[in-house]
Amino acid sequence: MRAALIVLLAAAPASAESVRDTLAHQPDLVDARTVVPDLQVELRYATRDNFLHEAVYGDLDVCYLHKDAAALLARAAAALARVRSDLHLHVYDCARPAWVQRKMWAIVEGTPQKAYVADPRKGSLHGTGCAVDITLADGAGAPLDMGSPHDDFTRRAEPRAELELLDKGELTGDEEANRLLLREVMLRGGFRVLANEWWHFDCATRADAARKYRMIP
Repeated sequence: MRAALIVLLAAAPASAESVRDTLAHQPDLVDARTVVPDLQVELRYATRDNFLHEAVYGDLDVCYLHKDAAALLARAAAALARVRSDLHLHVYDCARPAWVQRKMWAIVEGTPQKAYVADPRKGSLHGTGCAVDITLADGAGAPLDMGSPHDDFTRRAEPRAELELLDKGELTGDEEANRLLLREVMLRGGFRVLANEWWHFDCATRADAARKYRMIP
């Protein structure tokens, strides 16, 4: 299995420019800032500040999304502007080419982190441009406190555990309020919530995405 993945990775583009080219040349993807001009973009996988500790996106600095997801994000941004005009949507991850998914899988294979990366044979909704990792931030780009960082895979990051965390004092009322505001505007936009990651939102169910959207090669 590892040998097969090494072969796949060897055939994949290796440069940061290739990541941008892969995404920029997909006809169904758009730069999300063309529809959400004040969107703040901080792609964590273009840095070492992520659980992989590798910059697998190179220096990619554009949030590409499927045009359907970008339209929903514009609706979410409008919903946020109506209730908190001082805040902005702040993205950590957007569309992801399949070859990058394979690279991520190869990094975590055989480690406990394997559980947090989608098997490239099945794919991730990030691989269709239909998913976004996102938070809220102020005008200076400082993210609101959500009670855990992005890519925290402990129970503190799980929306389904929030009532328990509040009861135990492991999540504050302000942190919960920030999460609720993020979910409110994303749901108003038309996104779906992921039960175990407060930052992750999908523009369709996995079944619908499989029918409607193709994986980015």
